[in-house]
Amino acid sequence: MSGTYNHVLIVEDDKEIREGIKIYLKSQGYQVYQATDGVEGLEVIDQEEIHLAIVDIMMPRMDGITMTAKLREKYDFPVIFLSAKSEEVDKILGLNMGADDYVTKPFTPMELLARVNSQLRRYSRFMERLGAKEQQEHVYTVGGLELNEDTVEVTVDGESVKMTPIEYKILLLLMKNPGRVFSADEIYERVWNERAINTDTIMVHVRNIREKIEINPREPKYLKVVWGVGYKIEKQA
Repeated sequence: MSGTYNHVLIVEDDKEIREGIKIYLKSQGYQVYQATDGVEGLEVIDQEEIHLAIVDIMMPRMDGITMTAKLREKYDFPVIFLSAKSEEVDKILGLNMGADDYVTKPFTPMELLARVNSQLRRYSRFMERLGAKEQQEHVYTVGGLELNEDTVEVTVDGESVKMTPIEYKILLLLMKNPGRVFSADEIYERVWNERAINTDTIMVHVRNIREKIEINPREPKYLKVVWGVGYKIEKQA
């Protein structure tokens, strides 16, 4: 892969699967790191510069969901879950814990590579924007909710809120257009810059955003659902 963001960590207890992914990613130009469980995965992340992690859900010592929750305390890089079809509930829980995408076993190398490339493209753009120093500020304010596009910061009533790259981009889209309703398909296509697939993840990301910006997520003040249509940021008087 061209560019800087090409360090991929594979966290998988099945050696055959792990080695297969490693061989394929290395052939595509990625620098690959490996771990056999969540404990080892976190150790690698603390020692190396990782840009994306491919994480199995079911592993000994520390599972992928626990690992992802822990790494999200300090890191924003994309996480792709590997899940079996029988792990549907765990998959949704994993997205709630901060995963960005998932691939269901068995999968083809091309499918996984497409997800890796897509996530790293978005992460690269996010990091470039984060590091850019522009003189003019673009600040969007709705009530006590404020998003600064130049510093990539979100605050609620003056308190900083930590967002994942995907959560930030969804919130930015909605805050740039207060009162406008976006369907899940439209949000996916605007944020992912590709044809809408797997839009169930939008619901999970919206739920995560609400947990961070709303005093009472069950009675949201800012991020509203228009049933059967989509999502919007409510205009404030």
